[in-house]
Amino acid sequence: MTSLIRHITIDSADPYALARFWAQALNGTLADDDLPGDPEASVTSATATLLFVRVDDRKSVKNRVHLDLQPQDRSRDEEVERLLSLGATLQGDHRKPDGTGWVTLYDPEGNEFCVERSAAERAGR
Repeated sequence: MTSLIRHITIDSADPYALARFWAQALNGTLADDDLPGDPEASVTSATATLLFVRVDDRKSVKNRVHLDLQPQDRSRDEEVERLLSLGATLQGDHRKPDGTGWVTLYDPEGNEFCVERSAAERAGR
């Protein structure tokens, strides 16, 4: 058998705070033993487990890897607004007049991620 991805690890200044943002963004849950100030925190969602690890170095360049989110029960634009209300900030708006495209956001620590159209939007429904 080949290896499986156990979790995706993200360096962070405040693992618990960043994990809380991503738990809300992904409708996931924090591990029961994760507390403010811990050196790591994990979020389990329907499709992935994210592990946030304290790293003292500040982020200084664009991510080499990022997450692409596809909303399941709302439109891309509704999801972008929801994520902005949770604390994300806009990095780049790549939506096109015909409805295609995506939006790039920063999480609260400046990590880039994208929001794509939902499956229903891609199917023209």
